[in-house]
Amino acid sequence: QVQLVESGGGLVQAGGSLRLSCVASGRTGRMYAMGWFRQAPGKERECVAAINWSGGSTAYADSVKGRFTISRDNAKNALYLQMNSLKPEDTAVYICAAAPTTALPMNARSYVDWGQGTQVTVSS
Repeated sequence: QVQLVESGGGLVQAGGSLRLSCVASGRTGRMYAMGWFRQAPGKERECVAAINWSGGSTAYADSVKGRFTISRDNAKNALYLQMNSLKPEDTAVYICAAAPTTALPMNARSYVDWGQGTQVTVSS
């Protein structure tokens, strides 16, 4: 099992930027894909970005392409999400997750370990 703790959320004006971080502990020796999900009130959990174990492959939801960048530092057991040009519709709880696979899944079913989430609020 992998424990995940997110940080970096907050309140920002539309057009602003935030950088989210997620630190992993526990069984981090396995090859894990990592993903950032978000969940807004009354909406389904959505995968906004995913990255494979090596960091060599990434995938993004259409709604965030060109604005968000996912990255990881395996030496620090850390995952990041750089969010630029934020919009009010990006407001949600952002949650990092780990999937024990060498693939690059964008579906929640593939992820087995989840953080508690960090709130991102974008004001108009």
